[in-house]
Amino acid sequence: MRRSGVLLHISSLPSPYGIGTFGKAAYDFVDKLYQAEQTYWQILPLGPTSYGDSPYQTFSAFANNPYFIDLDMLIDEGLLTQSDIQSTFNHPRYIEFDHLYEERFDVLKKAFHRFNRSDYAYQQFIFDNRYWLYDYALFMALKVYHQGRSWEEWHEDLRHRKPETLLHYQDLLKEDVEFYQFIQFKAYQQWYQLKNYANQKGIQFIGDMPIYISYDSADVWAKPEYFYLDHQRLPIDVAGVPPDNFSKDGQLWGNPLYNWDKLKEDHYSWWIERVSSSIHLFDMIRIDHFIGFQNFYAVPYGHKTAAHGQWRKGPGVELFHAIKHALGDVNIIAEDLGVITDDVRKLLKATGFPGMKLLQFAFDSREESDYIPHRYEHNTIAYTGTHDNETTLQWFKKLPKTDLNYCLNYINHRGGHRVDSLIKATLQCPANTAIIPMQDWLHLGKEARMNIPSTTGNNWRWRMLMEEFNADLINKMKSFTLLYGRGYHSK
Repeated sequence: MRRSGVLLHISSLPSPYGIGTFGKAAYDFVDKLYQAEQTYWQILPLGPTSYGDSPYQTFSAFANNPYFIDLDMLIDEGLLTQSDIQSTFNHPRYIEFDHLYEERFDVLKKAFHRFNRSDYAYQQFIFDNRYWLYDYALFMALKVYHQGRSWEEWHEDLRHRKPETLLHYQDLLKEDVEFYQFIQFKAYQQWYQLKNYANQKGIQFIGDMPIYISYDSADVWAKPEYFYLDHQRLPIDVAGVPPDNFSKDGQLWGNPLYNWDKLKEDHYSWWIERVSSSIHLFDMIRIDHFIGFQNFYAVPYGHKTAAHGQWRKGPGVELFHAIKHALGDVNIIAEDLGVITDDVRKLLKATGFPGMKLLQFAFDSREESDYIPHRYEHNTIAYTGTHDNETTLQWFKKLPKTDLNYCLNYINHRGGHRVDSLIKATLQCPANTAIIPMQDWLHLGKEARMNIPSTTGNNWRWRMLMEEFNADLINKMKSFTLLYGRGYHSK
C-alpha cells in the first residue's frame, strides 16, 4: 500500500511559549495532514534534551520532554493561570533554549503545587512506568541538587548507588522527585491525547529511537551493568563513526557503548522494555544508526576525534529475535544510512524491516548510485532528505553542475520549482512509503536546516510559522499525493 507523510518535530510547531508543544498547533497540524491526504507524521526523539539541545542526547531513553507540555492545556485544567506564565520569547522562527531552561520549570512547578497527587490516573501512571520512572525522577532531582553537573562528578557513594546513600537523598529530595514524576505524567498524558486524536483521523506517528544513550542519563546511572564502563563507571570506549567524505575526523558522538554480553545474559530485557515503551508511544519506530547492531565503531574514551577507533561486532539478528519473541511483530524502520556491508544487508533482510533511501544521495553523474529511485524496493522508506541533511533548496544550490544537470534530467524538471520536482520524484518512486520534510514542502533554505552533524550551539532551533501551512500548500500536497497513488482513497 502506497502512503506518504511529513517529517516535522514537535519542537518546530508554532506556539506562543517559545517551542512547539502537544497543544493546539499540533492538533491543527494533524487536521491539515488529514486534509492533504497524508498518512504519517514523523517526529524526532521525544526525550528530555540536555546540553546541546539534541533530541539524540537525552537524560532518559524512556522519559518525555517537559518542554512539550502545553501550558494552555494546564490553564484549562485549572493548574495554571495566564498570569503564572512570564513569557519572554521574542523569536517565533527559532527556539531560545536558554530562556526555556531558565523559565519553564518554574512555571511547571506552579502547576505541580496545585495538582492533586492522589489522582488515580497519576498513581496508575507511576505504577505502570515503575521500570524507569522513579530512577529518572530521582536522577533529575539529583542533577538539580548538584547544579546540573554530570553524575560522574557526584560523590562516589552516589555514583555507585550505595543503598544507604540513596535512602538519604530519596528522603531529602522527595518533593523534587514527585515533581519530576508529575511532569512526566502530564507530558505522557498530553502526548497520548494527541496520538489518539491523530489515529482517529487516520494519521499515524513515526517515532525516532536513538540507538545509543547519553552517558549523563538516568539509564546509565541506574543500570551501569548494561554499558561498557570501567570500575569507576566511566566509559571505556564511546560511539562514533569513522572519517569519510563528509568529515575528515569522523563523528565523535561520545555515547557509552553497550555491554552486549551482559544484555544477552539478561535476555535483552532492557532493550525489550525500551522497544515496548516505544510501540505504545508510536505507530512505527525508526531506529537511528541501525547498522550499529551489526557492526559498531568504538573510539577510546578521551580521544578528541573519531579518527582512531575500531569496528566491532554487534548482537545482530539475535536481539531482534528476542524482541519479536517478547513483543510479536513490531513496526520498525531501520535507518541503514552509512557503511552498508553484506552483513548489514543480511541483517536487514533477516528482520524484514524497511530501510531508508534519500534522493539527495542519488545523483552522482559518475556512477549509478544505490539511492537512485528506480532501484528502490517496495519495502523501503523514501525521503528527499532528513533532519541531518541540508534542505532540498539548499542542496540544489550547492550541487555540482554536472550532478545538477543529471538530477534535473532524471526527475524530468521542465518548469516550476526544482524542489517540487524532487518531491514528485520521491512520491513517484516504487517505495511503499515516502516522507517529505516540512522544510521542503515550504521551499526553505539553509535558514531552516535542523541539524549539522558534529556541531553544537545552533541546531534543533528552527520552527514553522503558523501561516506557512496554508490552504494553497494543503491543496498542493493533496494534488501531488493523489497523483502518485499515495492518498487515503488510492488503491
